[in-house]
Amino acid sequence: MANWEGVNEFVAVVETQSFTAAAEKLSTSVANISRRITALEAKLAVKLLLRTTRKVSVTEVGETYYQHCKPLVEGLMLAELAVTQLQATPTGKIKMTAPVTFGEQVLAPLMHRFLLQHPQIELDLVLSNQRMDLVQEGYDLAIRLGKLEDSSMMARKLLERHVFVCASPGYLSRCGEPYTLSELKQHQCLRGSTKYWRFDDNGAERLIHVEGRLQCNSGYALVDAALKGLGIVQLPDYYVQPYLEAGDLVEVLTPYRGNQEGIWALYPQNRMLTSKVRTLIDYLSTALNREQS
Repeated sequence: MANWEGVNEFVAVVETQSFTAAAEKLSTSVANISRRITALEAKLAVKLLLRTTRKVSVTEVGETYYQHCKPLVEGLMLAELAVTQLQATPTGKIKMTAPVTFGEQVLAPLMHRFLLQHPQIELDLVLSNQRMDLVQEGYDLAIRLGKLEDSSMMARKLLERHVFVCASPGYLSRCGEPYTLSELKQHQCLRGSTKYWRFDDNGAERLIHVEGRLQCNSGYALVDAALKGLGIVQLPDYYVQPYLEAGDLVEVLTPYRGNQEGIWALYPQNRMLTSKVRTLIDYLSTALNREQS
């Protein structure tokens, strides 16, 4: 381990830009940090840091050394984590986020069961439809629906959801049923946060611009409007499935039903899954598939 002496301390000082903060991060003293970095500089015969009473800056050679050391330090931490997590009981806090409606209707009940099964885990569940910087805001996990945007996150598909276009029998009796995508422009389309609906047209994805008197970012409100005969709506299965089964809503444009969309678990790619997060992802995959079957 002699070759590692001072490396962890040096990387911590560069990243925190402070000997005091580095000492807190590594649970050691400022004197120990300073002593080890001084010894490292003596061994390398170079100046890595410039220290004044007010700040710490990195020399040019220090920056080069840091860029080489950082992945080594992270690799060592991941190696240690991999060994300890193999036998570890899932414990500690999980901070996760999910879309509001899916979180309220589907995810939260599953998470409550998960907490009953794992009493040593704490949960901070944030339901939001806003985009978040998962790394910057310290999230361990995010649940995302539909088509993923390009991301630096790792993703695991938990389940696929169906999206239906449907309307009430009363609306269809009054306004007629559309049989082609071009006919949608003749109908009142109850829109969510986007003006485009996604369809599958002979294996090719098509985005159709839709218009209507009502736009709302609540799926529940759109379902209610559809049930009251205000128009046609496109929503995921967990909004409309009970009403389709009861006959209160009728699916239309079935031949153009879009491909199933994914329900995803996202987590930072530069972070090895801890036992608690890996256990949660496995649980959600099993639980969601069981609920669908």
